[in-house]
Amino acid sequence: MIGNLKPLEILLIIAVIFLLFGAKKLPDMARSLGKSARILKSEAKAMKAESAAEDNAGAATVADQAPQQAAAPRTIKAAPGDVTGSRPVNEPNHSAQG
Repeated sequence: MIGNLKPLEILLIIAVIFLLFGAKKLPDMARSLGKSARILKSEAKAMKAESAAEDNAGAATVADQAPQQAAAPRTIKAAPGDVTGSRPVNEPNHSAQG
């Protein structure tokens, strides 16, 4: 259905969007949409890499993995390459409960 749009209909849709949001908000919206797409893409790559690493380390036990996680604190970044917005991940410490 979207592929059947004629050029006049596309221009009409663009004009309505322009009237609804205004010329000042459209660049900000496009910028935030691009940033969201980059974050989504980087998170998908990270999940694939983590999944591949888990598949390769299938022989490792849970006891072997615990010291590795404690060595480097995990952080969540606001955007790829943004170190000012990173914060540590709050994970419960299961080894202290014993």
